[in-house]
Amino acid sequence: MSLENAGFEDIELSATDVGNDLLLLITGGVRHIGASSTAYLDGGTVRASTTAVPHHKEHTISESIALRAAAALNRTVTVVMGIHYDNLSKEGIMQVVRIVNNKVDQYLAAQK
Repeated sequence: MSLENAGFEDIELSATDVGNDLLLLITGGVRHIGASSTAYLDGGTVRASTTAVPHHKEHTISESIALRAAAALNRTVTVVMGIHYDNLSKEGIMQVVRIVNNKVDQYLAAQK
């Protein structure tokens, strides 16, 4: 366990193929559904649609992850995200975002 991930070891990214599409489930802490973002190819452009549960903040990163994954994999990608830790500081939130983005980077690199 690295110090950077201390306290956030339970953050998980799981991937499920849904036909030609992909579902990424990203959870940690108290697992739940806080936001869902779907990115898809529309001609030469990748577009996204996001739905957030009120009072949740996961949408602030789920859409960018969906866009990045759809562009990298050339397929429709839905990201469902729910991460909750009590009383996180701003630094803790930034650490969670870094960990999530690192996991997404690792997943995308493994798909190439």
